[in-house]
Amino acid sequence: MSEVAAPTILHVDMDAFYASVEMLVDPTLAGRPVIVGGSGERGVVASCSYEARAYGIHSAMPSTRARRLCPQAVFVAGHYDLYASYSKLLHDIFESVTPLVEGISLDEAFLDVTGARRLLGPGPVIAARIRAEISTELNLSASVGVAPSKLLAKLASKAAKPAASLSGPIAGPGAVVVEPGTELDFLHPLPVQALWGVGPATYRRLERFGVRTVGDLAALPPATLVSALGRAQGQHLHDLANGHDPSPVVPDREVKSVSHEETYPHDVFSRSELAREAVRLGDAVAARLRRARLAGRTVTIKVRFHDFATITRSQTLPVATDTGPEIAATATGLLEGVDAGPGVRLFGVAVSGLEHDRPRQLSLEVDAAPGWHEASQAVDAVRRRFGDAAVGPATLAGASGLQVKRAGDTQWGPSAEAPPGLPGNTAVSGHADP
Repeated sequence: MSEVAAPTILHVDMDAFYASVEMLVDPTLAGRPVIVGGSGERGVVASCSYEARAYGIHSAMPSTRARRLCPQAVFVAGHYDLYASYSKLLHDIFESVTPLVEGISLDEAFLDVTGARRLLGPGPVIAARIRAEISTELNLSASVGVAPSKLLAKLASKAAKPAASLSGPIAGPGAVVVEPGTELDFLHPLPVQALWGVGPATYRRLERFGVRTVGDLAALPPATLVSALGRAQGQHLHDLANGHDPSPVVPDREVKSVSHEETYPHDVFSRSELAREAVRLGDAVAARLRRARLAGRTVTIKVRFHDFATITRSQTLPVATDTGPEIAATATGLLEGVDAGPGVRLFGVAVSGLEHDRPRQLSLEVDAAPGWHEASQAVDAVRRRFGDAAVGPATLAGASGLQVKRAGDTQWGPSAEAPPGLPGNTAVSGHADP
C-alpha cells in the first residue's frame, strides 16, 4: 500500500486523565501518589498518578492492595461529571480536525484524519497540533499513536506514554508514528499479548507452540492457529499478526443500553432496601434516557451476591418507556423473585431495546398511570435549574435530603468514609463486611 493510499489513523490517549484533572482542581495534589477510585474495602483503582504507578499501582487493582503497596497514597473518590466536562472539551478539539472520531472512553479516541491531510498536513503534524491544543487549552497531556490502522495506532500511543517514577512522570516520545511499509517492523517484536483478543487463556494455548511475540504468531501456519483456536479467532489473530486490520473508525457508536449500578460498603440483606435502590437507580436511568432522547422496552436488574455469584432478571414491556416510576416498578417486580438472604454486594438497573425519539401513544387501559411523561419533563426542568437533588421520588428522602443517583457515583466502589448500608440510610444491622 502506498503512503498516499494508506489511511492515517490516530489514537489519542490522555495521560493519567482522572488523576491529572484532580490535580488541576486541587494543585496541592501535584507531585503526590494520587489514586482516583473507591478507597473502601470493595473499591478499585480507576486511575492514578505516575508517582503512584511507580509503586506498581494500576487501574482495576483492588484499593486494599494499592493501599498496601503505597500507604501514603492520597485517595480521591472521583468526580465523573468533571471528567465528562473535560472529555467534552477534548472531543471539541478532535472534531475541529475531523468528523471521524470514535470515542472509546472519556479519555481516549480513534481519529481518521485521512481526509484532513490535504488541509492540515501529514499525520505526525496533525498529532503534534492535537497534543499542543490539549496542553494549551486544557493544561493536560496526551500520548498519540499515528499509523495506517486502529490496532497499530493503539499500540503506538502506548509506546508514546510517559514512564512512572517516584518523582513524577518521565517524559516519553509523546507521539509515535508507524509509517506505511514499516508496520511489521514495529509489530513483530511486541509480546503477543499486545494483540486484541489474546487474553490469558489464549496465551496459554499459544505458548504450547512456542509463541512469545507477535512475530512468532505470524510465522505459524494459519491452519495451526485455526486448529488451536477455532476458525474465527485463529484467522483473526493471523490477520492481526500480519498487520491486517481493516476495522474503520466508527463515529457515534449506537448506544445499546443505559444502566446504573452500585457496590455497597456492606452487604444488603433486605429486599425492601433493594426495592428502594430500584427506585433510586431507575430514576437515574430514566433521566439519562430522556437526556439522550431515548426510551427502552427491556428492564434488567443485576444482582451480585456476597460470594460474587451474579444473576440478572429481565422483563420486556409492551411499549418503550423513559419514566422513572415505570422502570422502578418493573425492577421492583423483578426483585420479588430474588432472595437477598445470602447478602447483596452490588445491585444495578439497566434499560435496553432502545428507540430514538419514539412517538407516544395514548393508552386506553383503565389502570394506566397518566401524566408520567409530562411530570418527568417538569422534574427535568427543575433539576436543570436547581441540581439533581432538587426533586425526586419521595421514597428517596432522608435526613440529609434526597439520595439521588448521579452518573459516576461510587463507580469504582464505595469509599472508606462512606457510611455502612445504603446511601442515606442507617447501617444494616447484624452483618459486617467479609
